[in-house]
Amino acid sequence: MDYVANEGKKLTIEVNGENYLRIPVKTHVIMKEDDLGEVVDKYTKDIRRPGDIIFCSEKIIAITQGRSFPIDEIHPSRLARFLVKFVYKSPYGIGLGSPYTMQLAIEDVGVPRILLGCFCAAVTKPFGIRGVFYKVCGQKAYAIDGPCDYTIPPYNKYAKMAPKDPDKVARQMKERLGNEFIVLDANDLNVDILGKSSKSLDDNFLKALFKDNPLGQSSQQTPIAIVRRAE
Repeated sequence: MDYVANEGKKLTIEVNGENYLRIPVKTHVIMKEDDLGEVVDKYTKDIRRPGDIIFCSEKIIAITQGRSFPIDEIHPSRLARFLVKFVYKSPYGIGLGSPYTMQLAIEDVGVPRILLGCFCAAVTKPFGIRGVFYKVCGQKAYAIDGPCDYTIPPYNKYAKMAPKDPDKVARQMKERLGNEFIVLDANDLNVDILGKSSKSLDDNFLKALFKDNPLGQSSQQTPIAIVRRAE
């Protein structure tokens, strides 16, 4: 079977002297009503093999868990509107640079930890140290994202929290599908492993497989990838 990479991406990558095939899997636009297990099984059953690793974008997991919201249903507090003024605006996603996403962070992470993260970031910023806020507030804060022009509708007008219990989701998906399952947050700048079906899987190896983000970021509709050693 011939597989096609997303535009501007490569199907194969070399990691630790081995070549690996990353097969992007196209789906319909995932909605809250979808069942994650049914979606992944439906779109991978004719492709996956024993020994493959299934990588899944954390975004569709959050959506199916009901943790993605239209921005007109989110009501930013005064604190959210104040704190967002100090957030670095990245070209690779809104992150907490919107009052809507900041409000989700306040609700999911909690005010005390958010304020502690802000304090630590303010103290370390003069020394050129970046990323302290997210180290304090954790992956829950880092994985929050909001509306972007390049996002597939209707999610160009949504904001989402991080998925709940990503390790548990990964284990459940492995039980259902028979393959190792990885929950990842990837963009063209960074890759984070939020959940994995087996503790023995090495995070650095998993990140290296996706360092160029073969899933794409917009109209590709490929939130899933199957990874196997290249023949």
